[in-house]
Amino acid sequence: MSRKVFYKYNPATDSYVRVYPSAKERWWAVVRQFIIGIAIGAVLCVVAYYFIDFPREKMLKQENEHLRTEYSILSRQADEAMAVMDDLAARDNNFYRVMLQANPLSDAQRYAGLERQKSYEHSNSLTDDQLVQSVTDKLDRLDHQVYSQIKSFDFLRQEALNQKDRLDHVPAIQPVSESKLRQMASGYGYRLDPVYGTHKFHEGMDFSAPIGTPVYATGKGTVISAGWQSGYGNLIEIDHGYNYVTRYAHLSKIYVRKGQKVERGEEIGAVGNTGKSTGPHLHYEVRLRGVAQNPVNYYFYDLTPEEYDRMVLQAENAGHVMD
Repeated sequence: MSRKVFYKYNPATDSYVRVYPSAKERWWAVVRQFIIGIAIGAVLCVVAYYFIDFPREKMLKQENEHLRTEYSILSRQADEAMAVMDDLAARDNNFYRVMLQANPLSDAQRYAGLERQKSYEHSNSLTDDQLVQSVTDKLDRLDHQVYSQIKSFDFLRQEALNQKDRLDHVPAIQPVSESKLRQMASGYGYRLDPVYGTHKFHEGMDFSAPIGTPVYATGKGTVISAGWQSGYGNLIEIDHGYNYVTRYAHLSKIYVRKGQKVERGEEIGAVGNTGKSTGPHLHYEVRLRGVAQNPVNYYFYDLTPEEYDRMVLQAENAGHVMD
């Protein structure tokens, strides 16, 4: 390529004189051409990057879009699985464990060592590393839920196997035969004290019957006390396990001793009039975890529906406490 030559008109000589550029001008011309070349190259690169898909780049974009689609599907499936596990956990606590009288599992027990995520960012705003971490967190939580639920079901399975034994132990019959009762003297609740004349909470039921009437253990258990106790007179206490204890008070006779094993329906004593009592009767209590329960709820083995309804009605209306 021929080099450009520049001339300048000289009026004095009426002729053109060749112009030779200085070194600075030559240097600036080179720099200017270099800058223009870089600018053109940058523009071409931007155009190529945004408007032209090269085969390899196009393939990578397709793969990336496919991976994000798979992530969205996997993330949604994980959310659905966790929702199912949350529902199972709710049923576990509010139905299965209630039915088997087992304490519910707290969140701390179910998710021990695992910080529950309350929300997840939208996948489009996450980097690849964040996408992987998000799915990993969900799967960790799901794995933890599954493990906790399996352990819970193993526990409940054992509890179910123990139900027969529980039913043998839980108080379930009247302590005095229906045929021997004179009347239901008093039920559970606030009553007028026959000695002090004040209203007090009656923690059991009073069964009026002749002295010597057999008194029966209402469930399988172990005698934890058998003897005199102030107010109760001759008293038998039976620990039935499963947090249940029954009391039989004001007895005339005691046929068992402390530490003795008894069966449901076994005769353990006789109705009497000992202790703080105004007439022959049996004072009977059912306690769960040390708290007095309404005994009317524990006669489901030996009464017909008609007898049970009559007994409930009598217990609710009987206001004469004999102790």
